[in-house]
Amino acid sequence: MSTTKTSPELSTDVEHVDLAITGMTCASCSARIERKLNKLDGVEASVNLATEKASVNFPAGLSVAEIVATVEKTGYGATPVEQDRAARAPAMTHDVVSKNSLRVRVIVSSVLAAIVAVLHMVPPVADAVGTAGMWAQFALTLPVYLWAAWPFHRAALINARHLSSTMDTLVSVGTTAAMGWSAVALFTGFSHDMYFEVVAVVTAFLLIGRYIEARAKAQGRSALQSLMELGAKDVAILRHDAGSGAWTEMRVPIEELTHGMRFIVRPGEKVATDGRIIDGNSTIDASMVTGESMPVEVTGGDDVIGATVNGHGRLVVEATRVGSETTLAHITGLVEQAQTGKAPVQRLADRISAVFVPTVLVIALVTFVLWLVTGHSMAQALAPAVAVLIIACPCALGLATPTALLTGTGRGAQLGILIKGPQILESTRRVDTVVLDKTGTLTTGEPVLTDVVTHGTLAPDHALAAAASVEAGSEHPVAQAIVTGARERGVELREFTDFSNLPGRGVRARLKGMEVTVGKPDLFAEVPAVLQDALDAGTGTTVLVGWEGVARAAITVADTPRESSAAAVARLRELGLTPYLLTGDNKHTARRVAQEVGIDAANVDAGVLPQDKFAHVKALQEQGRVVAMVGDGVNDAAALAQADLGMAMGSGTDVAAESADIVLMRSDVDTVADAIGLSRKTLRIIKENLVWAFGYNTLAIPLAAFGMLTPMIAGGAMAMSSVLVVLNSLRLKGFGR
Repeated sequence: MSTTKTSPELSTDVEHVDLAITGMTCASCSARIERKLNKLDGVEASVNLATEKASVNFPAGLSVAEIVATVEKTGYGATPVEQDRAARAPAMTHDVVSKNSLRVRVIVSSVLAAIVAVLHMVPPVADAVGTAGMWAQFALTLPVYLWAAWPFHRAALINARHLSSTMDTLVSVGTTAAMGWSAVALFTGFSHDMYFEVVAVVTAFLLIGRYIEARAKAQGRSALQSLMELGAKDVAILRHDAGSGAWTEMRVPIEELTHGMRFIVRPGEKVATDGRIIDGNSTIDASMVTGESMPVEVTGGDDVIGATVNGHGRLVVEATRVGSETTLAHITGLVEQAQTGKAPVQRLADRISAVFVPTVLVIALVTFVLWLVTGHSMAQALAPAVAVLIIACPCALGLATPTALLTGTGRGAQLGILIKGPQILESTRRVDTVVLDKTGTLTTGEPVLTDVVTHGTLAPDHALAAAASVEAGSEHPVAQAIVTGARERGVELREFTDFSNLPGRGVRARLKGMEVTVGKPDLFAEVPAVLQDALDAGTGTTVLVGWEGVARAAITVADTPRESSAAAVARLRELGLTPYLLTGDNKHTARRVAQEVGIDAANVDAGVLPQDKFAHVKALQEQGRVVAMVGDGVNDAAALAQADLGMAMGSGTDVAAESADIVLMRSDVDTVADAIGLSRKTLRIIKENLVWAFGYNTLAIPLAAFGMLTPMIAGGAMAMSSVLVVLNSLRLKGFGR
């Protein structure tokens, strides 16, 4: 167990702990625990029914043991969650009974209920067995009521001891009333109306619903559990023998890997932790971590992420982040944070659930009394009262938001989209403008050769050969782009001598005895007009190449749009968003890129200084726009925080990621559309679930009170309501497939 300090800017005296809660069965349970915890001085708690976890911020003067004791006094179990995310997943299986026990109860109660229903409801059978049939129904229903339905009774008793009620109270009171009435009638003979089949069938339906619900909830959690279990379990480390100077290989558990250690990643193995490649070349499949569909080439000096899969080569990697510092642990933390939080609409549902059960108990009592005073018998009054108790369980209401959030954020993690909290979903619905950075977002961020302009009769390939031959001695990105471009065009490079670097201006070298200069205009005594025009066009970064003091050609390299950018911008438009391009590049380059990807020229802001991005976002907001900002650098942090929805590219800085609402693990604008689409769909499904849950209870209770629903139908409908809500949420697992 561990507790963590909250961010320093909030308070240095506030700590945090996550608790695994046991014994919760409905939204009333989670609402009651949350209410009790929040009554403690300085405590801020959020309890999630679907994840069965409590997220608690508490003052330093309070201990975790006191918080656990508070939960236990409320009638539930609490255990601090282990935070060793890199090693294993928590055992989030805290249903009222174990899954196996629940399955056995479902099978036994279903078989017995079917027999009881036949004995009671099939006239030829009922006539044939006569009075013995009623005793047989009693004998078969008794184990269903006492054993199969025990989880409901137990939860109701625990809550009753604390003067509270939950949906289990409704089930327990309803079945007990039916069972008690029927048993007394059978033994005393005061009435021929008995409801053994109601007890057996309702219990079987509810258990079936609970079992399906438990399986569906487990599927919703599977994405997070997959993330947690993604990391390597052991690692082959290299130990250096100072005496012999040799390196020896040793396989150890992943927990023993520390910062700075070197380890080996063989073909097909997972990278043990975040690190930097010391030796080797290979490809890395990062699809499970970042959602990147294609493996990427890596070599010495490249950074690799833990839990990604090595391709064909053997790599030696130095660990740079271990344990809770790793990218995988960070992703897992963000997903957990999002799934534990609550949207404003969920808090409303919780408040309603908290008062719902006592209200229903009163309605059931009033129903019973009204049926009696209107001239009906005790037996006739009992059925609608029991139906009200059974059908009113607010289970679907409690599951409406958490299950959708669980599935949506889990699917997002699989796609490399980390949504930081449920409150973000509402922001994505309102957004109508998306501001995109150019370099690294819409474009590849790597310059490529785009144009060669020559003066006089000089052939472009000859000018390119001279420039590339000299630039081959430089590591500058523009030089590398020229060399690569020349090779791709089949231009043969020549050997050079006397290479010299002119910092900030260019390079110079001798080719076959001739001194060739590549760089800025001030390196040349004469720049012909045609080359000056190429410089002034501003279509990219343009350098001159020449000799004997005269510039002979202008070579332009430029950052080019990603292949997916145009389609991604089109998707953003389909989502009703107006894309804007914000860049520090010149107007010509910005407009060229905007035209290629489909952004209107009127929506291009070029020459924007990094510190001015914040002001541009604010200006758009003052025009009435709801703005989503996409960025990746430190200079984007203020703009990300100012935007109504901040989205940080995962390849960028930690500062940007901390300032953003959504972190995109892939530096591809296509994920922006995915993130907004997934968030909106999650929000839509939450609302569908809530409408169904509220509507179901609102309509069904009056029908039950007026005797239009039998208790058996009520039990089946209640179970199906929860199952439908959970299944609707699971539709999010298919997003983007």
